[in-house]
This record gives sequence, structure tokens and C-alpha cells, in this order.
Amino acid sequence: MNNRLQKLNSEFKRYIDSLLRQKVKDPRLTEMFTVVAVDCDRDLSTAKVYVSVFSADSVKAEETFKAICDSEPYLRREISKAMHVRKVPEFRFTKDTSMSYGQKIDRILNEINKKQGDN
Repeated sequence: MNNRLQKLNSEFKRYIDSLLRQKVKDPRLTEMFTVVAVDCDRDLSTAKVYVSVFSADSVKAEETFKAICDSEPYLRREISKAMHVRKVPEFRFTKDTSMSYGQKIDRILNEINKKQGDN
């Protein structure tokens, strides 16, 4: 990936996170979340935005994720005004499951360690 694309990904990530936290006033945004990464296509037509939502309540987590997805037109419009780029990509939000996957692996390793300690 070239430097320009890396910088754009970083800037898009920063703007999206900031706008979601400070400007988007959707009542469904109740749970903690983080924008993990942005990955733009080379032609800047689309960008995958990886988002983690932290919540013990799966219904609220899903509502928060839907609110984030629904804010896409607003985010594009605001980023277009703020950044000096010819084209703002269409953002496609994806749930980042790396945290839950990591927790699952930790649980499995802990169970293995307990079983080995019992023997």
C-alpha cells in the first residue's frame, strides 16, 4: 500500500471516529465503540470501515452498529467539506470481531492450562 493511501486511511479513520462521537446525534448510539481501521480501495470508490462495539447487551450493540451504518451519508458529506480530496469513498461498515476472537482464544488457552495443572 502506498503512503498516500495509508495517510488517507488514517485521516478517514480519525474523521469518522470524531464525527460519530461528537456530531452524530442518533439516540441508538448508546454503547461504547471504536473505529479500528479504514481500508480504502485504490480508486477511492469504497472503503471498509472496521468498527468494534463493546456491550454486554447484544441488542443494544446491534442498534449502535446500525446507527453507525445509517450515518454514512452524513459522514461522507462532512468529510467532503473538511478534507481536500477529489473523491470521498462510499463507507462500508464491517464489524471487527478480532477482540471477541482474541477473548475466545484466551478462554480456550486458560481451560487447557487448568486441565494440564490438574494432571
